[in-house]
Amino acid sequence: MDSFPKSALALVETMTATAAKQAERAVAFQGAPGANSHLAALQVDPDCLPVPCFSFEDAIDAVKDGVAARAVIPIENSLHGRVADIHFLLPESGLSIIAEHFMPIRHCLMAKPGHEKLTSAMSHPQALGQCRHYLRENGIIPVAYADTAAAAAYVADHDDLGAAAVAPPIAAELYGLDVVQDGIEDDNRNTTRFVVLSREPVIPEASDGANDGIVMTTFIFEVKNIPAALYKAMGGFATNGVNMTKLESYQNGASFAATEFFADIEGAPGDAAVDRALDELRFHCNSVRLLGTYRQARARG
Repeated sequence: MDSFPKSALALVETMTATAAKQAERAVAFQGAPGANSHLAALQVDPDCLPVPCFSFEDAIDAVKDGVAARAVIPIENSLHGRVADIHFLLPESGLSIIAEHFMPIRHCLMAKPGHEKLTSAMSHPQALGQCRHYLRENGIIPVAYADTAAAAAYVADHDDLGAAAVAPPIAAELYGLDVVQDGIEDDNRNTTRFVVLSREPVIPEASDGANDGIVMTTFIFEVKNIPAALYKAMGGFATNGVNMTKLESYQNGASFAATEFFADIEGAPGDAAVDRALDELRFHCNSVRLLGTYRQARARG
């Protein structure tokens, strides 16, 4: 908590103390009050008690330690790709994905009242990447910070009238900053996908609705270090008609011996086709680990 800028600390302390009284309603998120993850938590559950956490690890630990019942974590953005380190943090957390949420992202350039020519802008690296064209065209140097709203609080706490922050509009209201320019994201279709994490998995209930009836399953796997391992591992999904909507590779550790993959499919364990596909996947892999099954929030394709 002490890592937050001074302007954010009072809000963080109040929100944390309130949530501590009803942990079953508490939802942890990474960032200072006013961050995009704060807004996402309220959209997922308008009646929740949001708990600001300085890092993704802190938000995950809040759930593991029983401080919060759930955490809302961003995993990928439509403009800037996956959120750094999330592929490592999710498997290590031991938590289960129980829902997903898509939120349009709106970035504002904000500065202290009476600001001068802006030469730098602080924000989370994801936000800076999503606004890189605007910043470059206006000669503003991007400066990475822990999160969007904390960057706004930092600017509010200091007297540099040439410094700005890139954050959601609500952050300007919370920290007394002026909105210099609204909607500076490079694409108005800018959207972030969040997942909701819980200590225990939740099996989605059956539904008769068209899209409401679709569930997703997320898992990671490590292929064997042999020729055509990935091709063989993927064969079971094709032959069983299981739609894979996401497949990303990443290296875990420094050995470069084998590649791990993060994947989403439509369907759930217990479905005959999904079970056959996962059995074939396991045959061609060193390890397969399910991260959660949850209701699809947005149709793919």
